[in-house]
Amino acid sequence: MNDLFNNSAKAKPIKTESYTAQDIEVLEGLEPVRRRPGMYIGGTDENAMHHLVSEVFDNAMDEAVAGYANRIELELQEGNVIIIRDNGRGIPIDPHPKYPKKSALEVIFTMLHSGGKFSGKVYETSGGLHGVGISVVNALSDNLEVEVIRDRKIYKQIYSRGEAQTKLTKEGAIQNRKGTSVLFHPDAQIFGDKARFRPEKLYKLARSKAYLFRGVEIRWKCDPALLTSSEIPAEDTIHFPGGLKDFLEVNIAGRETITPNSFAGLAEFSDKNGRIEWATAWVSDEEGSTRSYCNTIHTPEGGTHEAGFKSAISKSLKAYGERLGNKRANLVTTDDVFVGAVIVLSIFIRDPQFQGQTKEKLVSNEVSRWVENIVKDHFDHWLAGDNESANALLNSVIGKAEERLKRKQEKDVNRKSATGRLRLPGKLTDCTRSSGLGTEIFLVEGDSAGGSAKQARSRETQAVLPLRGKILNVASATSEKIRGNQEIADMILALGCGTGKNYREDALRYDRVVIMTDADVDGAHIASLLMTFFYQEMPDLIRNGHLFLALPPLYRITHGTVTHYARDDKEKDALVATLSKKAGKLEIGRFKGLGEMTAAQLKETTMQSGKRVLLKVNIAEDEIEATKTRVDQLMGKKPELRFQFIQEETAKRGDAIAEQLDV
Repeated sequence: MNDLFNNSAKAKPIKTESYTAQDIEVLEGLEPVRRRPGMYIGGTDENAMHHLVSEVFDNAMDEAVAGYANRIELELQEGNVIIIRDNGRGIPIDPHPKYPKKSALEVIFTMLHSGGKFSGKVYETSGGLHGVGISVVNALSDNLEVEVIRDRKIYKQIYSRGEAQTKLTKEGAIQNRKGTSVLFHPDAQIFGDKARFRPEKLYKLARSKAYLFRGVEIRWKCDPALLTSSEIPAEDTIHFPGGLKDFLEVNIAGRETITPNSFAGLAEFSDKNGRIEWATAWVSDEEGSTRSYCNTIHTPEGGTHEAGFKSAISKSLKAYGERLGNKRANLVTTDDVFVGAVIVLSIFIRDPQFQGQTKEKLVSNEVSRWVENIVKDHFDHWLAGDNESANALLNSVIGKAEERLKRKQEKDVNRKSATGRLRLPGKLTDCTRSSGLGTEIFLVEGDSAGGSAKQARSRETQAVLPLRGKILNVASATSEKIRGNQEIADMILALGCGTGKNYREDALRYDRVVIMTDADVDGAHIASLLMTFFYQEMPDLIRNGHLFLALPPLYRITHGTVTHYARDDKEKDALVATLSKKAGKLEIGRFKGLGEMTAAQLKETTMQSGKRVLLKVNIAEDEIEATKTRVDQLMGKKPELRFQFIQEETAKRGDAIAEQLDV
């Protein structure tokens, strides 16, 4: 121990920079939101900017659900300005008891964790329980104007970047009106100068909210100059008295269903001050989907309400089969039941617990039991009261179970795994051809795009595996972390050929592995992570010519009745220049991502053999060391280098590691 302290001559010098109280920052008011917006709205891209609209809109919906409003207006104006109005009670404008120098309105707009939704006295159910929504919108807007009508008087206050710019002023008297109006413009310092609200996304938001609460009328308005699609009206009044059943009928329009009638209903949680609504159908094309909500908040990652719903349906259907004496009902699993199920589910409960500020997953534990009990009772009655639908569904589900078991038992030499038993990830929609010759698997960015790809594919030769978000960067991850990553595990299982030294070319289940991501920088980033995975873990798959990149279009250009597609700005500009010389109306639409493309568009432009273009990924054998150095440099621990490279190279498409093929 003495040597440790006395051997100072050999030790490195210790840094002596000062570290005092002056170095400690205290972020006040809404400054934390502006400093770290991603913590509150998930990022600073256009998707995050659209989240601001949801925050304001959800407040208006809470007034409607509580029974104080029946009309909401959503308007997109020139200059990227949003206005949301409701005819509810109006935000309180009297002095706040804890902050008597400020009105309750100013407290709500300028202080985090303030609002009327915590105690349950003002709203029995609501979406904005974190108390940060409207203040975050204020913090991230360079101009926000709020107008409140209460007691036949108009009050107004203006804010900018979280700070009040004016005092709360009385603007005059008015008859027969009440409610709140919020106008805001997102701050370019946060979202960039080019970020714009998309009319199609906002209109879709308005429609989905109207479906969720049949008692509300939503009025949509958009500056005609901002519309890029004839499918989106400049003005519309949206009201769906049938609720989620109307939503379901739109989703399955034109598709053949397994059962003559859908299963839909509305019920209350006894003694829980909540309610649940659902609508479900089973479609013959087996391309199912689940869309769930809690207090009108979309929960794309599901949660306890979805788990309870699926458990109820599965248990009830199996019990129905057993009552009929059908022994094959014991074969059925939950996955079998929901193959081809189109589900829309909405619940309203007090004090919901979400995973993360952006509320993508419901994690309230007790909800699963509540939903299961209510839905099971209703589904039991539905099965008993509609024998034709019940028997058709049971026979279909048992057929799925038998097909699943048959696939497990098949031992096709060309496609079996090393253990002789094939295991496939649940998210994989496989092709039907037993041999791998001429088959393809599409690795698709996101469940939404995966759904479109499943509808667009050729069932015999094309398989689809949706991947959620950005996969692990294997270049800077430990082997333990790689083995534990679910998305990577799913890919390895689906391909069946093993990794590293255990790679077997004859066990590869598909002829081509096609990476299909959005035609933007984020999509290129995901593609680079996937290519890095194959380069590091399955280099022979690349060397043997199996890895490809799909090239989905970025733009849709309509000239008269003819539609053209362009993969990038350069191709778009060339097309526009040519078409502008010809007679006919010219409309240009930009795809935000694969999820915005219809199945027909995705098939025509990206998946159909003979019409599409693929890039074949190669490893330059004469530059192996240079390639390794480049991968280590770009995929290492300095993401800024990777980001810069992707931005510079996204538009080039045909660099040294890929050759363009028509296949």
